Amino acid sequence: MSPELRSWVLLTVTLLVVFLILADITELEGEIGNTGGRGAIRSTVENIQSKSNRVDIVLNDSSSATIDKSNESIKFKIKPTPFIWRHNQTLTLKIRKQILHFLDAERDISVLKGTLKPGDIIHYVFDRDSTMNISKNLYELLPRTSPLKNKHFKTCAIVGNSGILLNSGCGKEIDSHDFVIRCNLAPVEEYSRDVGKKTHLVTMNPSVVQRAFEDLVNDTWKDKFLQRLKSLNESILWIPAFMAKGGEERVEWVNDLIIKHHINVHTAYPSLRLLHAVRGYWLTNKVHIKRPTTGILMYTLATRFCNRIYLYGFWPFSRDLHQKPVKYHYYDSLKYGYTSQAGPHSMPLEFKALKNLHLQGALKLNVGECEAAT
Repeated sequence: MSPELRSWVLLTVTLLVVFLILADITELEGEIGNTGGRGAIRSTVENIQSKSNRVDIVLNDSSSATIDKSNESIKFKIKPTPFIWRHNQTLTLKIRKQILHFLDAERDISVLKGTLKPGDIIHYVFDRDSTMNISKNLYELLPRTSPLKNKHFKTCAIVGNSGILLNSGCGKEIDSHDFVIRCNLAPVEEYSRDVGKKTHLVTMNPSVVQRAFEDLVNDTWKDKFLQRLKSLNESILWIPAFMAKGGEERVEWVNDLIIKHHINVHTAYPSLRLLHAVRGYWLTNKVHIKRPTTGILMYTLATRFCNRIYLYGFWPFSRDLHQKPVKYHYYDSLKYGYTSQAGPHSMPLEFKALKNLHLQGALKLNVGECEAAT
């Protein structure tokens, strides 16, 4: 073949290739015009680049569960595999180690006698311009050693107070755990089928005295409060006395009743650094909470002395998964604006972080009926 003929053949082949490419581009442009422009391109690129079609779980607000993005299960009518929770011991130990950089539950669960004396002046954690004096009664009830010193449990239940617990039948399962933590002195006797009875640690914000026991306004309410305290029977009563101004008088009422009536509880008053340390841990993990709720405080503390943590009654929404109304508390009619910017807490955000830890096996979050319920 002569050089001239070879050049002519090469030119013809090149022009043919260019023509075919242009035809493909024209066809692609037509498809884009019919399916949404950039979205079609982005979808195509994602399908090419994604080998596993999965999104990794992360802890912060933008996190999501691991989701199968492919449409294969639809195409072949395959039912998705149900999620089976498995404990992730490696992750549990990693989280415990990370939290220990911020706080130590054994130490921070309570101020100890040796660190304060009667008459000492303390600045409130959230109201730094306001102060309180350490009273004789409060000093008397400060523990000499941590109530959790050298404690470790295989399983722990943290029981929140959401109405999601009603008709759950979780009481038996909750009571099966080695250590049970409850929040804000919530009643248990009349709700035991759903919430259980066992209690090893219970928190009590000073406002509970006003909200649930009418500020002990008469002997009837005082007796109801005393009966609730007596039912604790050697449990740890965790009272955040130093957090915010306004509760000091109620704390004194409680302390006086415990001493006067020889109530058999182990009182604990959280350290001044605890809330900021807990918040610091979550902020470092890009969970931008405001003031930590009691629930997330208890989870953060429990990582120190619990191998497996199970959460119940954590549900910061007004409706359940079936769109049925859910009470804020299972035991009263109190209302709460979960998404209100004016509130001190970020409940839905905390829940999302806990949900993702559940999906990774670091904790188990129960939001429905318990398996043993009948």
